[in-house]
Amino acid sequence: MTDQTYHLLGVMGWPVMHSLSPMMHDHWFAQTGLPGRYVYLPLPPERLGPALRALPALNFAGCNLTIPHKLKAMEIVDEVDPVARKIGAISCVVVRKDGSLFGTNNDWLGFLGNLREAVPDWRGAAGPATVIGAGGGSRAICHALLSEGAPEVRLVNRTGERAERLAADIGGPVTVLPWEARHAALDGAVTLVNTTSLGMVGQPPLDLTLDALAPEAVVSDIIYTPLETDLILRARARGNRAVGGLGMLLHQGPAAWKLWFGLEPRVTPDLRAKMEDRLGGNG
Repeated sequence: MTDQTYHLLGVMGWPVMHSLSPMMHDHWFAQTGLPGRYVYLPLPPERLGPALRALPALNFAGCNLTIPHKLKAMEIVDEVDPVARKIGAISCVVVRKDGSLFGTNNDWLGFLGNLREAVPDWRGAAGPATVIGAGGGSRAICHALLSEGAPEVRLVNRTGERAERLAADIGGPVTVLPWEARHAALDGAVTLVNTTSLGMVGQPPLDLTLDALAPEAVVSDIIYTPLETDLILRARARGNRAVGGLGMLLHQGPAAWKLWFGLEPRVTPDLRAKMEDRLGGNG
């Protein structure tokens, strides 16, 4: 009998049709020769539970989760790994052979993969890092920086209470600073990361003066619309190495494939060019 296995994956979100994930993962189906398809799964929050529970019956290998499902899914899946528990969000669901659902978070791996590709000599342990914002993206980035040995993460957020909660959940040397201290928080930092939506298309730019930032510091922005935010352009203009957010999306993918299929697809220049083209160059 012919093998009937056709591997299904998808991204659950609300809204979700803007996602570049189907383009990326379908590229990898072609690259690996594995028969399958990655689809959009637009789901309002009230349908998340039934949808996740239906994945095994529909022969899905797993799925990715985006806003607003990353937190609620933690209560639905059968097991959440310690990293996702610490970060406080799931970005990836794996359907196990017995039909149970395993949840993890690969966003932090995407962040590290992006930095290592763009700045191969970057070392988290080289000095303090300054992180702007305290949302879900910030949690993944703070975990990534601490896992790489950052001696201090200076966390700056408009709402101090949210930052304090993040620091308590993540643990380690996280110093919460008030919004007014954001400019001075760059002094001595070797890594600066913007995890807010400031600088995204339709949003005002991040109000951050870079005067105190050392020339050798690396600047990263998790935003990829536009491909290069005002922060990235200003950092590069003053001589800092600067990294946009598209690579973070690209580099969290192979970790998911390893869990789903035991394969690690490659992040290639042609895939990046295809996704940049979809984004319309620099916007």
